Amino acid sequence: MNLNELTDKVLKGEDISREEALFLSEQPLLELCDCADKIRRHFCSNQFDICTIINAKSGKCSENCKFCAQSSHNHTCAPEYPLRSKREILEQAKRNHEQGVLRYSIVTSGKRLSEQEVDEMCETVRAIKAEVGISVCASFGLLNERQFQKLKQAGVTRVHNNLETSRRNFPNVCTTHTFEEKVQAIREAQAAGLSVCSGGIMGLGETMEDRIDMALTLRELGIQSVPVNMLNPIPGTPFGNREKLSADDMRRIVAVYRFILPAASIRLAGGRGLLPDKGKSCFTSGANAAISGDMLTTAGITTKTDMELLGELGYEAKLCNE
Repeated sequence: MNLNELTDKVLKGEDISREEALFLSEQPLLELCDCADKIRRHFCSNQFDICTIINAKSGKCSENCKFCAQSSHNHTCAPEYPLRSKREILEQAKRNHEQGVLRYSIVTSGKRLSEQEVDEMCETVRAIKAEVGISVCASFGLLNERQFQKLKQAGVTRVHNNLETSRRNFPNVCTTHTFEEKVQAIREAQAAGLSVCSGGIMGLGETMEDRIDMALTLRELGIQSVPVNMLNPIPGTPFGNREKLSADDMRRIVAVYRFILPAASIRLAGGRGLLPDKGKSCFTSGANAAISGDMLTTAGITTKTDMELLGELGYEAKLCNE
C-alpha cells in the first residue's frame, strides 16, 4: 500500500477502506494534498459550490451541544430571537443573489421547528422561489418525512443536518439527542426526495479515527455535500478553552475526506476565518466548496473576498450535487 496506489484506486472509482484511510492520514502532508487535489480535479473539475446562511431563529436551544453558543445550557452572549419575518429572510436572499451567490440556507436553532414554524418557513421559501433565482436550503432540525415533504413542495432543494462527529464520540459532545436520531432525520429527508448536506466539526476532542469514521458514515448515507467546520472555541461553552486546530490540521482532514468522498462538495464552513489564509490552502488540498459571509453567531468572510479568491484559484461558482 502506498499513496500513489491509493490515489489510482480512487481515480478508478473504487472505495478505500478504513485501514487505507488511516494510512493516508499519516502520509507526508504536501504529497497527500497534491493527490487529493488531483482527485478533486478528476471528479469535480473546477466547480466550486458557494453558499450563504441566515440565522433565522437564534438562541434558547434545548440541546446541550458543548460547542454551541445558542444552547440554553451554555452561558454566552449569543443573540436570542424567534423566527425572523418572511420579509427579512427574503431581503437577505435578494442581497446574496445580487452578490453572485447561488445557494442560500435558512438555519434555525432548536432540536426541531414546530409544525406552525415549518408552515411559516414554507411560506417564506415560496416567496423566495417566486422572487429570487437562488437555490434554497433549510436547516430546521430533526424533522420527519412528512415535514420534509412540505419543505420540498415549497421549493427547498437541500436540507442540512450535521452528524457533528463520529458515533463513538457523539455522547462526549451532546446527550440530549443521539447520533442515531441524526441519521434517522437524514434518512427521512432523503425519503422525501431531498438532497442532504451533512458533516461535522473538527476539534471536539475527536481522534483521526473518529474523523474517518464520520466520513465513512457519510459515504454510507450517500451524502454529497460535506461541511467541514473547525471549532471556534466560544467562551461560556464547555469547549470554550479547547485548542484551535491549525491550517495543516485542516488540510490533512479535507485531503483524507477527498479520498473517502471523491465526488462530494467538501465545504469549509464555520471556523474558516480563524485560519491564517482563510482556507486558501485547503482549496488546493481537496476542498471545493464553502459557506461565505457570516456564520450563525460568529463573523465570517465576505462574499466579495471569497469570489475574488475563487477567481485567483481558477474555480467557477456553480451549484454542485443538487
